[in-house]
Amino acid sequence: MVSRTVVRGGLVITAADEIHADVLVEGGRIAALAAHGSATADSWGESADRILDATGRYVIPGGVDAHTHLDFPFGGTFSSDNFETGTRAAAWGGTTTIVDFAVQSRGKSLRAGLDTWHAKSDAQCAIDYAFHMILSDVNEHTLKEMDLLVAEGVTSFKLFTAYPGVFYSDDGQILRAMQQSADNGGLIMMHAENGIAIDVLVEQALAAGRTDPRYHGEVRHVLLEAEATHRTIQLARVAGAPLYIVHVSAEEALAEIAQARDKGLNVFGETCPQYLFLSTDNLAEPDFAGAKYVCSTPLRPREHQAALWRGLRTNDLQVVSTDHCPFCFQGQKELGRGDFSKIPNGMPGVENRMDLLHQAVVEGRISRRRWIEIACAAPARMFGLYPKKGTIAPGADADLVLYDPTAEQTVSAETHHMNVDYSAYEGKRLTGQVETVLSRGELVIDRREFTGRAGHGQYIPRGTCQYLT
Repeated sequence: MVSRTVVRGGLVITAADEIHADVLVEGGRIAALAAHGSATADSWGESADRILDATGRYVIPGGVDAHTHLDFPFGGTFSSDNFETGTRAAAWGGTTTIVDFAVQSRGKSLRAGLDTWHAKSDAQCAIDYAFHMILSDVNEHTLKEMDLLVAEGVTSFKLFTAYPGVFYSDDGQILRAMQQSADNGGLIMMHAENGIAIDVLVEQALAAGRTDPRYHGEVRHVLLEAEATHRTIQLARVAGAPLYIVHVSAEEALAEIAQARDKGLNVFGETCPQYLFLSTDNLAEPDFAGAKYVCSTPLRPREHQAALWRGLRTNDLQVVSTDHCPFCFQGQKELGRGDFSKIPNGMPGVENRMDLLHQAVVEGRISRRRWIEIACAAPARMFGLYPKKGTIAPGADADLVLYDPTAEQTVSAETHHMNVDYSAYEGKRLTGQVETVLSRGELVIDRREFTGRAGHGQYIPRGTCQYLT
């Protein structure tokens, strides 16, 4: 028997519409929408196995977080959320799909890296998941492997102009990978910072005794993000390839993206909540507390926030992801006491994204539909998941969030569900909270109680980017 659920009485919000409608769920997918009180909607209740009352609530698509790092190796340790804890926390925050990064180890095949990440995640996830592939070693063999991965639904590849000796690729390697993606339909994702120059500045800062966390932001200069963004956009133009710049943090890098888009190029940008709500003031917190906020690209001076919000409104930035890569303060961030370059780079946020962006709606920075666009629909389209994910329409997966727009909450490590010993937003007061979450029609969060399970989440092969012109 196919189960039937009716979500009744809510305001359905997608990237395109806001409508007062009931939603019929059958067999884990959206079957239909109908106006409140219509004969059609009323008839659904007679045969429903479950009726969820959404009166006074928003009914929104489950969030799609296209940038997470679960169980991720960095700086001699691993991110503190694994696929079980991280996907559970994501569900609490109204996110029902993540796209994580599988890592190719230097000298190894892409397939070996992908297999490792499948082993980490298999039967562990509370929500659905997919993978990007980090290219650490571009050569004839791995270029051919890119074609095979695209064919089986791993359709995006991340390269780095940062982290020499670890993930860094030179311009020739980047160009070759871009040429390959131009042919196979894949999307190149770029961590754009000039890592060679940054390493010089790190060495000079440490030699001068500048060892505190705040110097992490100073050596990873705004102009070195802008330079790498400009350079990789030009390489993409030469290759005729689309390009997605991850975690854009500064006005100068955004200007490079906007200029490329004004030329009609397939160049896209993502930012993250930490760049919209936090700043170098956090990096400068005393007693090494600034280490909590060390991530790359780094937090910027507060004046960059206005440019990023403007970029989200003008669609020069299309996506807000989290770059969720948490490390506990005790025992992990503390590895960098006395040397900021040894602080593991990354911050927690997978549970906070939807609420923080709703706060931006409350404050008038973005509209409700734009909230859903940048958090659900655009990432699903960008990475070949739409319309299965990212919208509420017949045929889509029944990934639904009943959201209370008037609930008030205070963000705290004491109440969050991420496996990390601090919150980057400790004490921040927010209006709006996730109340109930369905993943493919199954209750994962039921009126603020977790009812999901590890292993419910399914791996999703992806199509190619749906924005390419």
